[in-house]
Amino acid sequence: MTDSTSGSGTIAYRASILDSLGDPAELGLENSYRYFEDGMMVVQDGRILALGEAAEIMPGLSSGTTIRHYEDALITPGFIDTHIHYPQTGMIASYGEQLLDWLENYTFPAEQKFADPAHAEQVSEIFINELLRNGTTTALVFGTVHPQSVDAFFSTAEKHNLRMIAGKVMMDRNAPKALTDTPESGYRDSKALIERWHGKGRLHYAVTPRFAPTSSPEQLATAGQLLREHEGLYMHTHLSENRNEIEWVKELFPEQSGYLDVYDHHNLLGKRSVFAHGVHLCDEECQRLAETDSAIAFCPTSNLFLGSGLFNLPQAEQHKIKVGLGTDVGAGTSFSMLQTLNEAYKVMQLQGSKLHPFKSFYLATLGGARALELDQQVGTLEPGSEADFLVLDYNATPLMSYRMQQAKSLDERLFVLMTLGDDRAVKETFAMGRKIYSRD
Repeated sequence: MTDSTSGSGTIAYRASILDSLGDPAELGLENSYRYFEDGMMVVQDGRILALGEAAEIMPGLSSGTTIRHYEDALITPGFIDTHIHYPQTGMIASYGEQLLDWLENYTFPAEQKFADPAHAEQVSEIFINELLRNGTTTALVFGTVHPQSVDAFFSTAEKHNLRMIAGKVMMDRNAPKALTDTPESGYRDSKALIERWHGKGRLHYAVTPRFAPTSSPEQLATAGQLLREHEGLYMHTHLSENRNEIEWVKELFPEQSGYLDVYDHHNLLGKRSVFAHGVHLCDEECQRLAETDSAIAFCPTSNLFLGSGLFNLPQAEQHKIKVGLGTDVGAGTSFSMLQTLNEAYKVMQLQGSKLHPFKSFYLATLGGARALELDQQVGTLEPGSEADFLVLDYNATPLMSYRMQQAKSLDERLFVLMTLGDDRAVKETFAMGRKIYSRD
C-alpha cells in the first residue's frame, strides 16, 4: 500500500493543479481558488518549493530534477478531516439507532476492546491505511478512555510522518464503568500523554471530553486546567448534535444557559477548540463561537445516518465561524472526503441552499486547516508549506471517465469528483513529499 519514495531531493510534479486561497463566502467564487490546467509543483526536502504553470517553471529546473507527469489527473492539497473516531472503525455501518441509543448499543461495547494495546495497535493501522487510501493526510481524532489507545494511534501516525491530532477521551459518568475515568485520573493520564506526544514530530494533542453528558463539572474544569497549563493544545468534543442530547444537557446542567454555555463556563472555547456537529445552534451560540475563534466540524454523513438533523452552513457563514469537514466515522459511513462532500451537497439542497464545488474543496482542504489553526503548514500548495498532497484520477471508474468527457468547466469536473468519486479516485497520497499510498 505504501512505498519508500523519499521526501528528500527535488521532484517536479506536472498535472492540473488546484488549491484554495480562501473561503468563497468571503472572497467570492472566482477569487477563492488557484488553478493551473498544465501546472507544475516542485517539492524539495518535504516542502513545496515552487508552484505555477509548467511552461514557466520547467526552464528553471536544476539539472537532474525528477519530473513526474500525471495525465487526466488533478493535484490538490491532502484532505483534512476535522472530526473522526478511530476506535469506531470496526463498527461502521451499524444499523438502526439514533445518537444516544447508538452510543449505548454499539459505540461503548466497541470502545471497551481498546483496553487491549494489541487491539488498539491493529485498529490504528487499519484506520490510518483507510485515511491514506482516501487521500486524508491530517485528521482530528478521538481515542478511547484508555491511554494506550492514544499511544497506539500516535505511534502509527509517527511512522508515516503524518500531521495528526488526537486525544484520550475524558468520561467520568453516564457510561459503562469499564469506560469511565475520574477527574483526577483523566487529568493525570491526559497530562502524561501530552508530555509524551504533543509537539513530537508532526503530532498534536487534543484535550477530549467526549461530550457534556459524560463529564461532570469537576472533570470539565480539569479539561480547562489542562488547556491553561500547556501551550498549543486542542480541545475536541461534541456539541448540539441531537435534540434529545440537548435536552439531557439542560437536565444535567440547569445552571447554564445552554449546551455551549456548559463548555464556555469551563473555559473550553478558543481558537483551537473544535466542536463536532453544531446542528442545532441559536444565533447567540453562533456569535459566541465566532467571538472565541472556535470551530465547527460539519459532519453531514453522520448527521444523516443518525437522523440528527441538517447543519446550517449559511448561518455559520453569516457569523463567520470557522468550519471544517468531518467524516465522523463510525456514525459516518465513509472515510472518503469526496463522499462526505456528496452528502454535504444534499444537506444543503434539503435546506434550499447550494454547495458550490469550490466551497466544497475549500471545506475539505484549507477550510479544515483553518479550523485546526494549521493553514500555515497544510491545506494549501503555497510554496513553503508542507508537501501533503494527493493525485486525483479523473478516469477512476468507467462512469466517471464517461461523465468527465461531457464536463465543460473546472467546477463541473470538481462536482463530478465529489459526486461520483470515492477512494478509487485517489491515485496517490503524499505526506511531507513522500509517497505513502499508491492505488496501483
